[in-house]
Amino acid sequence: MRQTVSSRSTRLAIAAVAVMLAGAGGLTACASGGTEVARVFGGFTGAFTADEKSAESVETFRQLFDRYAKRDSSRAQQLRHFRDAYLRVRQEYVQSVDDAVLIKAAVDGVKKLDGKPGTFTAAQVTEAALDGMLTNLDPHSSYLNPDEFRESQVYTSGQFGGLGIEVNMEDGFVKVIAPIEDTPASRAGIKSGDLITHVDGAGIKGMSLMEAVRLLRGKPRTDVRLTIRRAGAGDFDVTVTRATIRVRPVKWRTEGDVGVIRITSFNQRADDEMRRAVSAIRRKLGGKLRGFVLDLRNNPGGLLDQSVAVTDSFLHRGDIVSVRDRDGNGRAFNAETGDLADGLPIVVLINRGSASAAEIVAGALQDQNRATVIGARSFGKGSVQTITPLNWDGALRLTTALYYLPSGRSIQGTGVEPDIIVTGGAPPHPGRGDFPGRPVPGKEADLPHALKVEKHQPKPARAKIRVDDCPGAGTGDKDRMLGCAVTLINDGGSEARFLARFGSRTKL
Repeated sequence: MRQTVSSRSTRLAIAAVAVMLAGAGGLTACASGGTEVARVFGGFTGAFTADEKSAESVETFRQLFDRYAKRDSSRAQQLRHFRDAYLRVRQEYVQSVDDAVLIKAAVDGVKKLDGKPGTFTAAQVTEAALDGMLTNLDPHSSYLNPDEFRESQVYTSGQFGGLGIEVNMEDGFVKVIAPIEDTPASRAGIKSGDLITHVDGAGIKGMSLMEAVRLLRGKPRTDVRLTIRRAGAGDFDVTVTRATIRVRPVKWRTEGDVGVIRITSFNQRADDEMRRAVSAIRRKLGGKLRGFVLDLRNNPGGLLDQSVAVTDSFLHRGDIVSVRDRDGNGRAFNAETGDLADGLPIVVLINRGSASAAEIVAGALQDQNRATVIGARSFGKGSVQTITPLNWDGALRLTTALYYLPSGRSIQGTGVEPDIIVTGGAPPHPGRGDFPGRPVPGKEADLPHALKVEKHQPKPARAKIRVDDCPGAGTGDKDRMLGCAVTLINDGGSEARFLARFGSRTKL
């Protein structure tokens, strides 16, 4: 599927991220005269509007770069690299940002370098400047050095090296949005909402997200000791053995005559494997099949085109999602004819760990009245990141647009509210993450530098029930929220019949 944002050719990637297929382009305005570095900065300053404060900021950065970077042949090239990235941020970021603010963030990034000025390569100074500038924009924008850029491409394929956690920064620490099922992190009991404060004894406070992630990386079969801060449990250490993570995006099983499809991430195989799961369930249950539960709990997101394809699989027609940049330009994605479930009832399960692409699926099926959404309000990440390769090396992961559900609402900072809220109870098992009624692991709106957009009220819930009133599902530790979903399907998808089991206290 060819997809565009503001008529730019893109390939949509992890966490509703788009990878720019075109090169960075020729941003090469240069002033005449002086040294190579002076010519670069002449063109750099000329890119600004006539703003004295901005010009002063550029001069401050130039002096800082001269002081921190070694005098070698790469200095002018690295300055062009920084300038090209800077101009892309000015032109394509989802919101207009003051020039002086961007440069100050770059200056602050350089000042965080640990070492004597004049001992760093030009590339190290440039990377520090871009890290500072991008991470100051919002929680999801960042500079990717060449190694990180390669990893971002590998991740969307469903195989990558690491611990198996989706993370962000909060209060100076790495915060776990969600562990990925069947990975070292989930098996070690790491949960949504955990803060990683130290890695192998080294404190993370004051690091950028990229710096912290570098500490977490390592060769498969090597150990890393994490200091975890968990609400109600204090600080404790966990040793996790790194591995090559092969993400199975879809798992399926049956509960009686109900098909249960769990999507753990939206990588390149998600829609194909979901379709295989539906076929396998139909082969097993035949004409006894009553409906489907789509479990998106603790799904941190993934490829936008995969979330669109999964949603489309259950819709005959109608809007799915639209993507718009800061000028209101973008694209709408619409469903094509054909419902994989043939009209059978669908229940979608979400919680605070459901983010980004998972929220598109839940919100679109909710807006189109195709599914009943059960659980807790989702994370609220409604922004699109574009990964743009740069001319010299590395790439920018830049927030370039917001997505909007069929009703026209943005979920940025608000999330998707379930039709039926489920409260109470305890997490089904370690590593599964948060559960309604427990302290939530945070939400998008609470993240540092979270995008502030026009507030859209989520679609209000229709009822509230206690999870302990639901039957358990599965073996071992019973999953009562899944039991609620299966019960609703067994009631023919009738909310009225389902809620009658719980009495009038469930009405909102």
